[in-house]
Amino acid sequence: MAESQSILPRIIYVFSGKRKSGKDFVTMLLQKRFGSRSIILRLSGPLKEQYAKQHNLDYNRLLDATEYKEQHRAAMIKWGEEMRKKDKGYFCRLAIREAENHHDVWIISDARRKSDIEYFKKEYPKQMVTVRVEADLEIRIRRGLVPTKGIDDAPSECGLDKYSPWDVMIRNNGGQEQLHLEKQLEILAFMAERTEKDDGDDKAR
Repeated sequence: MAESQSILPRIIYVFSGKRKSGKDFVTMLLQKRFGSRSIILRLSGPLKEQYAKQHNLDYNRLLDATEYKEQHRAAMIKWGEEMRKKDKGYFCRLAIREAENHHDVWIISDARRKSDIEYFKKEYPKQMVTVRVEADLEIRIRRGLVPTKGIDDAPSECGLDKYSPWDVMIRNNGGQEQLHLEKQLEILAFMAERTEKDDGDDKAR
């Protein structure tokens, strides 16, 4: 059962993918299909906010894809791991507080560990849909990825590499795969429509 009875999402898309795989791009496209009834929730947002408060840093600059964030990324990851050891659902609970009652579609844009998946599976088992976004390494490098030891081989990047099964897999290399992306987004949108129909049928019985 969900921890907050006032927040009752109809469907929750939990996205995962490596750096520069295009998770933000894909989740924004999905949100456009639902409009104001949906919200993108980032688990990294509360992490960065709490880290900035404790270390007297500029929270807004930590949100941008800038050198400032990269300077603090490794230390921030280590701090986040320590917090998760104390409470696995800590950042998940903070993130969903941003959702309001009129947001019946939640899009979690950045699940990184099995504990993230486990939290939503436990609290919202009927609503959760897991989505993996993948892109070839050379494409990710072309998008600006600088492979970094201690970051790209850390649990924050590799924690879900062997997770299975994903409900939906999306290849996001661009180019000829754009049609595949559009079809996968249609499938995700249809899942929400099917949920609405099932709810309506239940109420009619």
